[in-house]
Amino acid sequence: MKRQLKALVNRFPRLKAVLRRLLPSRGVSSHYVELGGAEAAQESSRLRDAWQDNHLPTRQRELVDRQLADYRRGAGIDVFDVLVNALRKLNGQRTPLRVLEIGCSSGYYGEVLQIAGVNASYEGCDYSDSFIALARERYPQWTFQVQDATKLDYPDRSFDVAISGCCLLHIPEYESAVAETARVADRYAIFHRTPVLLGQPNKTFRKLAYGVETVEIHFNEPDFLALLTRHGLDPIETLTLDESVVSGVGSASRTYVCRKRTP
Repeated sequence: MKRQLKALVNRFPRLKAVLRRLLPSRGVSSHYVELGGAEAAQESSRLRDAWQDNHLPTRQRELVDRQLADYRRGAGIDVFDVLVNALRKLNGQRTPLRVLEIGCSSGYYGEVLQIAGVNASYEGCDYSDSFIALARERYPQWTFQVQDATKLDYPDRSFDVAISGCCLLHIPEYESAVAETARVADRYAIFHRTPVLLGQPNKTFRKLAYGVETVEIHFNEPDFLALLTRHGLDPIETLTLDESVVSGVGSASRTYVCRKRTP
């Protein structure tokens, strides 16, 4: 029933947008307000560090732990399955893929890959000290660093796969973050759970995430794909998690798998 209702609402993008603004949500995000012009720039600057709020790691982890428990029991979790399947397709060798997740939060995707049996050597970074402290506590076997996605300290081509883990949408300087993801990737880059718009320009929203005020950017899809290309990344697969399009206008959440062009 839940999937049927979701599919029904997705057929009507305007209704979906109204419901998202007006109805309280028990999920991750709620209370979206679209911002324009100077206000978008001001709020993006004011809330750039919102995900460093000390309350967020515990609140997010409550949801993540439930999802991981279901995943261990064999349940399908779409955001996990998409990334797992993408990495499996990329690794045609017996040696583990060297994987960096940028914007790793508490490092739970490392556990996802472990549960799924993906042959990967996982490492994570995030700009939040609190998230990285929790990641190190939960997963002492992996390496985690506090890093800014727009100016990473890793050498060029350090990882087989660099994953931008659903963080671009919160970064006003997202083009710099794309450039850095491309720089540290040796073979592939994955932009996971990217909100894109069709037939519409970029939009910036203020919202609540786990009860904390943040901003969220939705990207015009052709412009976003052009951005990837400018930084030496060729999309080889697009995986859609959610889509709502009518007459060429709408929105989607997609994961883009890119091959890095050789110099």
